[in-house]
Amino acid sequence: MFRSLHMKLVLIMVLLIVSLMTVVGAFLMNSVVGFYMNEFYSQMRTAFSEDNIDFVRDLSTPTDQEEDGAEMISQVLGAYMGTLGVDSRSRNYYVLDGVTGKYLAGSDDEGGENLHITPNITAALMGEMGDESDVTADYMDVAIPIQRGESRYIVYILDNRQTVLSLNEELFALILQALVLGLLISVLLSFLLSKTMITPIERLTAAAQRVAHGDFSRKIQVSSKDEIGVLTENFNSMAHQLESTIADVENERNKLNTLFLYMTDGVVAFSSDGTVIHANPAAREMLARDIGPDTGYDDLFAAIAPMADVQEAGGSSLQGELETGGRILELQLAPFDQDSHTGGVLVVIHDVTTQRRNEEMRREFVANVSHELRTPLTNIRSYAETLADGGSDLPPHTARSFLNVILNESDRMTHIVQDLLTLSRFDSGYSQLNLTWFSFAQAVEDSYQAVLMEAQRHGHTLSLDLQADLPPIRADRERVLQVMMNILSNAIKYTPDGGTIRISAGRQGQRVWMEVDDNGIGIPAADRPRIFERFYRVDKARSRESGGTGLGLSIAKEIVDRHEGVLRLVDKKAPGLTVRLELLIQGPRERGQSHGA
Repeated sequence: MFRSLHMKLVLIMVLLIVSLMTVVGAFLMNSVVGFYMNEFYSQMRTAFSEDNIDFVRDLSTPTDQEEDGAEMISQVLGAYMGTLGVDSRSRNYYVLDGVTGKYLAGSDDEGGENLHITPNITAALMGEMGDESDVTADYMDVAIPIQRGESRYIVYILDNRQTVLSLNEELFALILQALVLGLLISVLLSFLLSKTMITPIERLTAAAQRVAHGDFSRKIQVSSKDEIGVLTENFNSMAHQLESTIADVENERNKLNTLFLYMTDGVVAFSSDGTVIHANPAAREMLARDIGPDTGYDDLFAAIAPMADVQEAGGSSLQGELETGGRILELQLAPFDQDSHTGGVLVVIHDVTTQRRNEEMRREFVANVSHELRTPLTNIRSYAETLADGGSDLPPHTARSFLNVILNESDRMTHIVQDLLTLSRFDSGYSQLNLTWFSFAQAVEDSYQAVLMEAQRHGHTLSLDLQADLPPIRADRERVLQVMMNILSNAIKYTPDGGTIRISAGRQGQRVWMEVDDNGIGIPAADRPRIFERFYRVDKARSRESGGTGLGLSIAKEIVDRHEGVLRLVDKKAPGLTVRLELLIQGPRERGQSHGA
């Protein structure tokens, strides 16, 4: 009912009138009470002031043959009833004993017998004039101590405020009449006012509905210069701008359609319900099938990733591969317009058949070379050990120096071959994970103990900080230990002697994590994006000096990726490096699980 602007304006006016009359009525009624009380006490102070000598003298001066002083005071008060405003109905006078406060005489014997001691009477008993007002009381009173000869009396004037109540009742009735009349006038005026305001708003509403349906042909006539007139002008300008914008968008849409038509990568767009919105010729060619309005997402890509998973990816995208018609297709699946109900999924298709064949050839080459190198490397090492034990014609120190070089280089080459074989197994898919449940905390502690002596040999301070109640995890324990040892070995190797290395581990949601923080030489920002690439070394001379091959971190990253975990560098302001390892507590999904060696 009150959603209508008409009714809202009427309600506002009614509330305004009611509030105004309520405030005015309360103010008037309080003012009447205040005025009457001030008038009462002012009248009493004037009557009993020293300026009214005759009245005060008659009250305090006894006669020669006086027998009852209270009765004489009562007679004097009776003579001055007009001055005191006593009417024997709402206001009366009483003569009380000045010591006990007992009623002796007055204009209202019945009321006098039932008088209660008020604060003003108490003040008069103490010898002071009691003329304090109390707004909250239902009466007004004043008590004046009178010394008449040897006797003490109290003249007590009491007003029950009946006159004030009667006046307030009349005033309240008058306010109600004014309120009813004001409400009638306000309702009439509010209807007229709302009609004046709402008519142009209704025109704006009708015009907005036409614009919403694509009709930009008609403009609203501006008939006033007030705020509504300004709003109307702005609406006309907005409609014109919107028409221009829609034309520009349509032009850009035509450009995009042309781009999709001739681009080499395939593009397929789906609505939120999985139906095809757009598919370019390249996509039809790569998928080797016709894609029409009846083709759904599930018909094409459900095997790669369910549409719900793609839509829940948020700002990221999912990747997948599809083999069809002798082609290897790389798919990029991403949601669009996530903030609206019309959003869907966009799939970009890239033909990587040639690229994958080249990669396969390269992997096979590395595997073959690695296998061929193992036998001669083993022979070289055996020969070098024999020379070191048996001696030669060379001077002993020279022969041992040569032999040590041979041994070091053979160890380096052996490590390279072993790393190459490991990467080759990962690339070919023959290296499988042996998933078991084990204590993550114990694995971190074992790694700590394994490198403790090496760290102490370099003078490092090595600390371990484990959160309480770390859960067991499902992973390949040997591979995880390999990653941990690689991270710790690098921290010890690239931290100058006497450094500080801190190992910490904990849990975050459904993952466990380990961080290794050192104050070593660190890695420049320009080299960080490539630190996990194979054979990549920040400083080749430094790596060769410390025995690095450039494969350790790439192997560690491969292992972590197979566990669907995260291995990354953490930004820090202080010198050194922080490496963070994160693993799923439940382990990788089924497609990454195997119990083979």
